[in-house]
Amino acid sequence: MAHGNDNTVLVLGATGGIGGEVARQLRDAGWEVRALKRGASEGKRDGITWLAGDAMDAQAVRQAARGCAVIVHAVNPPGYRNWSQLVLPMLDNTIAAAKADGATIVLPGTVYNFGPDAFPLLAETSPQHPATRKGAIRVEMEKRLEDASREGARVLIVRAGDFFGPRAGNNWFSQGLVKAGQPVKAVSYPGRAGIGHQWSYLPDVARTMVELLARRDRLEPFARFHMAGHWDADGTRMSGAIRKAVMRRTGTEARVSAFPWWLLTLASPFVATFREMREMRYLWQTPVGMDNAKLVALLGREPHTPLDEAVEASLEGMGCLATAPVAAAA
Repeated sequence: MAHGNDNTVLVLGATGGIGGEVARQLRDAGWEVRALKRGASEGKRDGITWLAGDAMDAQAVRQAARGCAVIVHAVNPPGYRNWSQLVLPMLDNTIAAAKADGATIVLPGTVYNFGPDAFPLLAETSPQHPATRKGAIRVEMEKRLEDASREGARVLIVRAGDFFGPRAGNNWFSQGLVKAGQPVKAVSYPGRAGIGHQWSYLPDVARTMVELLARRDRLEPFARFHMAGHWDADGTRMSGAIRKAVMRRTGTEARVSAFPWWLLTLASPFVATFREMREMRYLWQTPVGMDNAKLVALLGREPHTPLDEAVEASLEGMGCLATAPVAAAA
């Protein structure tokens, strides 16, 4: 069905965590990758063609997507500013471009779509009755994508747990548990003791998307897949993996402390990101995991980097494992 170039992809949000990871992995898998970014200096760098343009500009998106078989929609307004006003218009621009070219839209999904009636184990078909404003917008996004899949576009949604990876992003790992660019003295854990939590290593999520795209002729027009990622059954596994990596690499003992939710509450009238983080607190107070049976049935297995290796690579990439230079022996 796709016209034009069957291995050309446009990535929106290529400077973000998941967008950047997918762009690089698609490039390495032989795709011709274009990236649209506001104020980008145009040209090919590291095998990716950068185009200047705004995801809010329908014409810019349409032009950048011309001849593309796939559009990866991984764009997020910076720091969640005006998130609710920007997120749907951006998606509508992607949908219009995809319908014009019969392209496949790839969306990184979230668990915000679901409410307590779907917990604790989410399948692709679980009811979507979200508990938050942000979740309601996510549900609307997927509804618009489902409509688009009946009007010439195709859709692939890959839903995963909380992201972590080698490049610091808008995520709990690099903004809450540890601080990117700083040595780890303490792990600030947001969850309630004994409550399970699901994590997803960004390179694994990107790998999953790339492998699914390679089989896109076998996917239904509106395809959704859940990843099981890394399950931390009681909240100690992730903290433990961080402490282990820090001890191994720097010889220092990091303590674990409770995340200061009261501080977020205090500052949230002034800081949009804190407001958003606070709205998601319920996900740290109840176990929410995902069933990956559908993904495994298609791929044979879920791309999965062992936790210790994934955590060390993340801390390393974020600049959290730098040790003080040892003075040369006299």
